[in-house]
Amino acid sequence: MTPAEDELLLRPAGIEDAPAVAAVHLASRRSAVRAGTMPPAAHPDAEALPWLRGRLATDEVWVAEVAGAVVAYLRLSGDWIDDLYVVPGQAGRGIGTALLELAKQLRPAGFGLWVFEINAPARRFYARHGLVEVERTDGSENEERSPDIRVVWQPD
Repeated sequence: MTPAEDELLLRPAGIEDAPAVAAVHLASRRSAVRAGTMPPAAHPDAEALPWLRGRLATDEVWVAEVAGAVVAYLRLSGDWIDDLYVVPGQAGRGIGTALLELAKQLRPAGFGLWVFEINAPARRFYARHGLVEVERTDGSENEERSPDIRVVWQPD
């Protein structure tokens, strides 16, 4: 079920959103690691909040709220999506799609992102939304040392 339009709010994130963004990040990563769709994080959980606080100061970050609670976030850096996370309890409700569509509006010339090879649900999600695979690596260049795939979206 998709949240009603009046229930879903997409808005730019501020520094004050750092704790909520970190909570989304950690919950999503933990769930994905348990499901076997992401490798374990390269950094301890305690580093997430200060790291994301720094990213909020330099990158373009948007949050998705449902009933006043931050349930997802999108982090853009130039023409890259660096993060797109939805808390597990809200996955499958169209929130990730809304954030990805926002990225398309914000980056009309196109963008890229990296997704772990083992993250089949995310790979299907991006393919369903028109992103195409352009490169595969053995993971030696990422912190998790896990094979990954670069996908891009380019407008028609």
